[in-house]
Parts: sequence; C-alpha cells; structure tokens
Amino acid sequence: MSDLVLLLIATGLVVLAGCFAMVDAALSEVSPARATELAREDVRGAGTLHAVAVDAARHISLLLLLRLVCEVTATTLVAIVAVDTWGVGVAAALATAGAMTVVTFVVIGVAPRTLGRQHAYGIALATAGLTRWLGRVLGPLSQLLILLGNALTPGRGFREGPFATQAELREIVDLAEQRGVVEHDEREMLHSVFSLGSTIVREVMVPRTDVVFIERSKSVRQALALALRSGFSRIPVVGENVDDVVGVVYLKDIVRRTQGGGDAEKNLRVGDVMRGAEFVPESKPVDELLREMQARRIHMAIVIDEYGGTAGLVTIEDVLEEIVGEITDEYDVERPPVEHLDGGSVRVTARLPVEDLGELFGVTLPDDEVETVGGLLAQALGRVPIPGATAVVQGLELVAESVGGRRNRIDTVLVHRVRPPGEEDPDAGDHTDDVSRPEKTQENQTADA
Repeated sequence: MSDLVLLLIATGLVVLAGCFAMVDAALSEVSPARATELAREDVRGAGTLHAVAVDAARHISLLLLLRLVCEVTATTLVAIVAVDTWGVGVAAALATAGAMTVVTFVVIGVAPRTLGRQHAYGIALATAGLTRWLGRVLGPLSQLLILLGNALTPGRGFREGPFATQAELREIVDLAEQRGVVEHDEREMLHSVFSLGSTIVREVMVPRTDVVFIERSKSVRQALALALRSGFSRIPVVGENVDDVVGVVYLKDIVRRTQGGGDAEKNLRVGDVMRGAEFVPESKPVDELLREMQARRIHMAIVIDEYGGTAGLVTIEDVLEEIVGEITDEYDVERPPVEHLDGGSVRVTARLPVEDLGELFGVTLPDDEVETVGGLLAQALGRVPIPGATAVVQGLELVAESVGGRRNRIDTVLVHRVRPPGEEDPDAGDHTDDVSRPEKTQENQTADA
C-alpha cells in the first residue's frame, strides 16, 4: 500500500476521531429533562436522544474508546510513512510525534469539542440514532475494558468509567461563575446539590439532645401546653424512654380534639391522638431520603443509630437547608451577643461561649462537655430547655427566654447572680424550673398543666 493511501486513511481517521469528540462534547451538555421536553414537542430524534442521555456515562465512555482507536491508528499509519520516507531513527520519531500532537490537539481536541458545545442539541439529535446503535453493538466491549481497568486500578473503581465526573461538573460551574453566567449564591447551591449524594442523614439531623419529646401517657392539654411553649407543631411521642419512640403527635390534631372542651377531652391521652412515626437509619444518603419523603409525603422522620436507639430526627427542611442554606422567618432578629440590663442582669445569646459568660461574672463555669450557654443550660436541666426553663449553675441563675430559627431553639438566656462569688451553694446540683420536677430527665418534656 502506497504512502499516499496510508496518509489518506490516517486523515480520514483523524476526521472520524474529531467527529467522535464532537458528539462526546455535545452529549455532555445534553439534559435528559430537556430531551423529554423535545420528545413531547415531537422533535425528530428526541426520543432516541433521551434514551442516550439517560445512560450518558456508558455512551460517552464508548465514544472516548472509538476516538482513541482512531487516534492511535492514524498515528501508527503516519509513523509507517515516516519510517518509509526517512528510515528508522530519532528524526522520524520526533517528526511523527510533533505532527500528530499538533493535529490531534487542534483537529480533535479543540475545534470539534468547541462545535459540540456550541451546537449541543443539534448535533446530539442528528447523531442520537448512530450513538445508540454503537452503544448496543460495542457497548459490551467498552464495559469489559472498564472492568479490566478497574481491576488493575488500586482501590474501588467507577462502574461506568471515570469519563464523566462530578469534579468536571464542579469546574464547569466555577467557570460559569467567573464568566458571569451564574451568581455566587447559585454556584454555592449547585455545589450543595452535587454534595447531597455523599451526605448522610447523621450530618443534617437534629441531634437527640435538641429534640423535645412527650410521653404517650400525658394528657392532650399538657401536649398543647408543650407545643405552644416550645413552638413545635410535631412532637415525637415516647413510651418507656427516648429510645422507645412510638409515634408523633401533631398540633393540629391536638387542637381539633381539644376545641370542644369537656370532661372527655380532659381524660384524652397523647397516645390516643398520635400518628405513626417514620424511621430512617442515620447512614442513609440524604438524596435518597429526600426522594422518599417526596414520594411518601412525609415531613419528619426519626433517625435510628446502629444500635437501634434514637439518634435524633430529620425534617424535609433540614434536607433543603443543605441546598439553600439556613431557613429563617420574619420573627428572627439579630441580637447583640451580650446585653446588660438593670439590676445587674445580663441577656446573652444561647450561642455565647461558656468561658465568655464566666468572664462577665468572674466565675469559673464547667466547659469541658459543653461550649455554649444554651448547652450549659440544657446540661443543667438534663433536657432541652424551652422558654421559662430555669437552672442555677455556680451561683448564676440561667433563664431561657425567646426561641429563634426554624427549629425553635432557645435564642437568648437571661443571667443574673443569685449569690456572691465563693459562697457555698446549699442546693448545689439541684436545678429546677417551672416546667418539670428536678427528677425528670430528657424524656420528660411536657408541662405539668
């Protein structure tokens, strides 16, 4: 075969490799949702394009394989011509490598991929039939080579091959922000969506120590008082302890059953009006949880740890906050960390560090297990504080005040001294409030109505 024929074949292979690169780039830009809309509009080839886009990773890996075959074959043919012309030597090798590097970079790496991204849907629609046919015929070969590559690669490989990665998508989003296509907040939101699949429920749940529970034996009037004071419209119901969650009581159910009044309502127990609870493991991916919540129309689930105990709870708002950030309402206001009042009292935010509070009053407060004033109050009470809850720690009286945020956590704590520094506390360790008795623990959350 003459050198001219070999060069013509090599040229044809380079053009074919460029076509594969162009289709690869176009397919990377195609959205299955957009393909579905085109199919509804009866656009020719849209149905086939949707089938290809749904399984884009497999088709992209195949296109990459075909492109590499064309590139290597073309390079080999050019090398044969160079050897036949200049003979075997360094000059022939360098000439072949230099020429093919320029050709493959320009003709395959830049121009076709640019066209593919500029006219993504037009090219993808025109080539969808051929791409799908190649996937059916050569797809098993591509998958076999991917399995072979994964077997030779240390660690866990990628089932569909490492050709369409999340890192590439993140880079595209970053470039879009730099060019002004998306705003900074939109970029952060997109990155949060990418991370959703690798986030587990334990990372977004409300921990057990921040959950307000109520016993099933309490009356509905006590449940109503607790719901109004805590600000929660859904409260988990427990049996023997907090690891025995038996249901969830809804504020609207309580109001509906207590609206008429009378002796019957006074004797009504929480167990009579509660609904069933949903349970999820703490290791469940958040994106799967969101899909389940949407499909089953549930807004809250109890999180279970590996030992079957209650780890916390998760709501659909907790999942959404992973995407859009902290959700607040019109009642949330910014407060100064420390506000001095008349009579020596101080109003501090619940997030104020414990050591800062100790410096304000010149006392040493325990900060080995908790870091914030809100955590110190919860530790002293032995349960989640609600407005009005009171405890005495090292001669300082802590009174929980307003609640803030979507989770209705204590927002501020009123602090004042009840005895001089250094004076012994006759009731050390005895922390009471106007909600529950001293001996009550975490699971006793209801008001003694």
